[in-house]
Amino acid sequence: MKVVIAPDSFKESLSATQVAAAIAGGLREVWPEAELLCRPMADGGEGTLTALIAATGGEYRETIVRDPLGEPVAAGWGWIEESHSAVIEMAAASGLHLVPEIYRDVLVACTHGTGELIRAALDAGATRIILGFGGSATNDAGCGMLRALGARFEDAQGRPLAPGGAALAQLARIDLSGLDPRLQAVDFEVACDVDNPLCGSRGASHVFGPQKGASAAQVLQLDAALARFADVCAQTLGRDDRDLPGCGAAGGIGFAARSILGATFRPGIELVAELGGLEEAIAGADLVITGEGRLDIQTLHGKTPLGVAAIAKRHGVPVVALAGMLGEGYQRLYAHGIDVAFSVVPGPVSLANAIADAPYLLHQRAADIARLWQLAKG
Repeated sequence: MKVVIAPDSFKESLSATQVAAAIAGGLREVWPEAELLCRPMADGGEGTLTALIAATGGEYRETIVRDPLGEPVAAGWGWIEESHSAVIEMAAASGLHLVPEIYRDVLVACTHGTGELIRAALDAGATRIILGFGGSATNDAGCGMLRALGARFEDAQGRPLAPGGAALAQLARIDLSGLDPRLQAVDFEVACDVDNPLCGSRGASHVFGPQKGASAAQVLQLDAALARFADVCAQTLGRDDRDLPGCGAAGGIGFAARSILGATFRPGIELVAELGGLEEAIAGADLVITGEGRLDIQTLHGKTPLGVAAIAKRHGVPVVALAGMLGEGYQRLYAHGIDVAFSVVPGPVSLANAIADAPYLLHQRAADIARLWQLAKG
């Protein structure tokens, strides 16, 4: 019996690695001789770094960088020596969770620390840098990141702009001549499923700004500032990329990644699955178990269980999904490669208790699945 265990994290409860271990423990209770292959997954957002380090045997490193408000913070990133690849989650340096709620200010929050992580990867000799976008506190279109890499942003008087998205309203000139020359030898890949443009009603400011504390007036202010940035970029680069899919990701950092760093965008689960060798693991398997904290209609939008199921179906392998909660519309997943889904919670329980008991609940439900499988196979 060969089983591939490829879950995402259970948000605010367990990492993908911990989820996979709990499921494996339950299966071993019933199938002590089974070949269990744990392949922790992620979709490009929170947990991507941990999942990729676990899947590739990479090394976890830390670098002191600036947080969104310029304070020092130890930010983790991953190093895969075999391929000279670095894995960077922008949230590690520029994440909303790094700023206490009372100090959050999306007008001045800056991605400088993300640029410092890229610089650390360059110092390590990276030739490939994988960027995970999500959970950012920022709305500066990646200007802070570029500034950390040597770019200059000036007003009409030639003065450097202040950090943050709001200051881009005064942008008059972009000087890219000081960009770190090592960037030319690096392939940037962005693990991202967001297709928003930089500006407008579906842009970074309107869609994601309120999640970071922006008022209605600040949303309009930031959208206008990012439009100004796009105008000056178009003059500088000779092309206008503001409407390309993904440019609005994570406060517009997708724009800087695509336009200035030449990054390619790929679905997060596709990239993580490739690096983690998921397809090779699934080939010849009898069963795949995946899951995430909540399975619902949103899972259809590029989430981990859907990506895992797509690979499994190419190999004709059945898929079971486990979740902390089955939400509205989860049944639609059955038309997209997931054969059956279960909640690990046995009955009414508080969220706090469900989170605390998650390892035990996953263990028990995995053992139940194995027993049901045995019964069905006779």
